[in-house]
Amino acid sequence: MSIDSTRFRQVLGHFPTGVTVITTMTTDGEPVGFTIGSFTSVSLDPPLVGFLPMVDSQRWQQINATGSFCVNVLAAEQGELCWRFAKTDLAAPFDDIDWRPSATTRSPMLAGAIAWIDCAIEQVVDAGDHHFVLGRVLDLDHADPASDPRPLLFYRGRLGDFRGRA
Repeated sequence: MSIDSTRFRQVLGHFPTGVTVITTMTTDGEPVGFTIGSFTSVSLDPPLVGFLPMVDSQRWQQINATGSFCVNVLAAEQGELCWRFAKTDLAAPFDDIDWRPSATTRSPMLAGAIAWIDCAIEQVVDAGDHHFVLGRVLDLDHADPASDPRPLLFYRGRLGDFRGRA
């Protein structure tokens, strides 16, 4: 049985995902990053996370070469950043973006992100047209819960937020 790729994408689009921007400083000292919705927690002991970039992503290749990355969990108000870092033809996505280097890997932490997770690349596994990147968590933090941060979500090709109602 063959699964049509368009149908596959359409059906899986019904599973909402959080939106993150994976960042690092290249070996040339330049910030690089890209949008990822396939981010997940993997293990508590040891603390591991994972994400799945396209095999042929040039930005992923730059990040892989450094051995580290920072996961920036975007806030509901950061939809523009999601699209900015998703574009492959944008030469300088960090232009006019407020960020600071993380203390452990020096990877960019984007202002306004509701959480960040600084990691070392632990393992990269081939997974079809993607890689599964396993990261060992070195440091992490989140926005003040009193500020009621809302995550940016991706669902059926569109961005939205979570209001905390069931």
